[in-house]
Amino acid sequence: MLSIGEFSKVCQVSVKTLHHYDRIGLLQPSYTDSFTGYRYYSEDQLSRMLFIQRMKRYGFPLAEIRLLLEEKDECALFLKLKEQKLKLTRQLEEFSLSVDELSRHLQDFERTGDIMSYQNKYVVTLEEREAVPILSVREEISVADFGGQYEKLFRRVVNEKLEADNMTLAIYHDAEFNHEHSDVEIGLVMKKEAQATRLLAGGLCATTVHYGGYSGLSDGYAAIVKWIQGNGYKIAGAPYEFYLKTAFNKLPVEEWETRIYFPVEKAEASER
Repeated sequence: MLSIGEFSKVCQVSVKTLHHYDRIGLLQPSYTDSFTGYRYYSEDQLSRMLFIQRMKRYGFPLAEIRLLLEEKDECALFLKLKEQKLKLTRQLEEFSLSVDELSRHLQDFERTGDIMSYQNKYVVTLEEREAVPILSVREEISVADFGGQYEKLFRRVVNEKLEADNMTLAIYHDAEFNHEHSDVEIGLVMKKEAQATRLLAGGLCATTVHYGGYSGLSDGYAAIVKWIQGNGYKIAGAPYEFYLKTAFNKLPVEEWETRIYFPVEKAEASER
């Protein structure tokens, strides 16, 4: 048997943490002295403790670790670990993009002396767009699900021998944005209207181009909204994005291009 202090040293975890794990039923002492209240752990509990710590390093919350410990199906465990690996890989990619974005921000700051100079790089114009045939699917999804939806559409194009021009887009139908759960329409531009699920309506749009990772798209959105409000227009439909250049073009992230569109119409004098 190991005292709580000895167990703490071997596993390199604080006694306070062991007390917490005891309270929540994640790892309870093998024996507690009824007179002194001292906690003791068996050598067999070392493997459970080491597993808990490893799962924490993998990013699992304690509630999920408890479920992993109770899981008896090895295939189910394998799939959960594989899913977590994918999640961590995505987070690593996002961190890498954030570091690149910060580097460019610092360069702009050094050059201009204005910490918000990056907000001034957008040129907003008006464009009269024609209707576009699209093959699309509309669901309530998270941003992380975009890739899977595009994969389904491209698979459908191949299986049904459809003709797409490989231009991808996303239309945001919600009144507000939620990174984890939004009403989003994912689509491909089609060459033939007969092969499309619908027409993306044409009309007057305020538009700009965002260069770089998608985490900075909100800067472009803000630039368009400021322009709309300052030039006597109002938003007249769901905003959408066309992905002109992406990672699939084997370009560095700073060369990615996303064209943002906001359908607009002239505002009444009373609305200005």
